[in-house]
Amino acid sequence: MKHLNSQYLRWGDLDYFGHINNASYLVFVQEARADFSFYSRIRNGEKAIFEDMVVARAELDYIEAIYVGGVSLDVEIGVARIGNSSFDLAYEMSIGGVLHARAMTVQVTVDMETKKSRPLNEEEKNYLKKYLITTEESK
Repeated sequence: MKHLNSQYLRWGDLDYFGHINNASYLVFVQEARADFSFYSRIRNGEKAIFEDMVVARAELDYIEAIYVGGVSLDVEIGVARIGNSSFDLAYEMSIGGVLHARAMTVQVTVDMETKKSRPLNEEEKNYLKKYLITTEESK
């Protein structure tokens, strides 16, 4: 199962070359991740989860440039790996079924008092397992 978040591409996301700027994709990933762990849960009457996570790594593959604003970008998120104190999220960004970019982030849960990584708890692991994808799904 994957989590779906749609984002409106703004005129300001376009750059001098007339396409969505490469840095904007990390913003799209961040917004989708916030929806995955926070906003969608609040909308469903659940408490937010992973309020204490940080991004340890981010990578992006640009597949096909986007030359328009004013449309919705669908960002699908799946969990690619669950570790002891970290997990990997895989993202696919598309418009109308056309894949434009893929991303992967490594998230680390942090103890806010010590500012050091902490183990995932059972509630967090169970939530992540609902979105665990196979290697084939993440391609």
